[in-house]
Amino acid sequence: MLRAIGFLMFLLSVPANAETVAVETFAGRIVAPVLPDRIAVFDLAALDSLTALGVQPFGLISRVYLPYLEDAAVGTVPVGSLFEPDFEAVFAMSPDLIIAGGRSSEQVPELARIAPTLDMTIWGNTVEEGLARLAAYGQIFDKQAEAESLITDFNNKLSKVRAAVSGSGRALIVMTNGPKISAYGAGGRFGWLHDALELPEAVESVEKATHGEAISFEFIREANPDILFVIDRIAAIGQDSESASATLDNVLVHETTAWKTGQVIHLSAGPIYLAGGGIQSMTLTLDEILAGLKDR
Repeated sequence: MLRAIGFLMFLLSVPANAETVAVETFAGRIVAPVLPDRIAVFDLAALDSLTALGVQPFGLISRVYLPYLEDAAVGTVPVGSLFEPDFEAVFAMSPDLIIAGGRSSEQVPELARIAPTLDMTIWGNTVEEGLARLAAYGQIFDKQAEAESLITDFNNKLSKVRAAVSGSGRALIVMTNGPKISAYGAGGRFGWLHDALELPEAVESVEKATHGEAISFEFIREANPDILFVIDRIAAIGQDSESASATLDNVLVHETTAWKTGQVIHLSAGPIYLAGGGIQSMTLTLDEILAGLKDR
């Protein structure tokens, strides 16, 4: 119901004489204004892909967390956080378009009362949806050629990495949060590493939960992955605690094939955790996997 109300408000807020285009969003196919001048962005995956296209936001969340996106934040109007928009600031900037998603998805109906709002959440098939969002931004900002080039380059790299991991064995994805560890399977938050790379799971019964399945060092030893992908949540959100490297430097983890062969691949946590599905984020992850495999 809320999504339907938000969509109605969106349609009512688009000027009747404005040029528009229908694009794919989390809520389905939605009409958006073409070449909006003032845009407010509440999603880091969106900011990632928009920046890759050379699109500069006017309003932006007050903290972007990711160093490679900091230049995009320079000179922007602060409009709140990922979870809590500053509605007064958004209203005052008179946006032509608001782009939300992920952590700000629940705020879409209220934001749509101010200006046309797109929910660009990426949840499910990360690669497919991420590339679809990029294509949508290309349509909105008249950068179709740039978007197509980025998509082609990404697909070529994906094919290269898929070929590189072929025959490498089974993989396990874990995220550390200080001393705590969670595992993610093919159907989970980072499952595209299995699906898009056609990389078998070390454990097929991992709980498909948003925050992963809490696991122990014994779980990792018994799973005995050939490749262990590691994401450090604490590093992603800029807090101080035990690092992933310290957490996993454990006698039980040492018994795994991944540890013995040096196939413990630490992925840059911020991009994959905070901007998952962004074209730069996904490309960086593929580069890190390829570099990690070359080291064996």
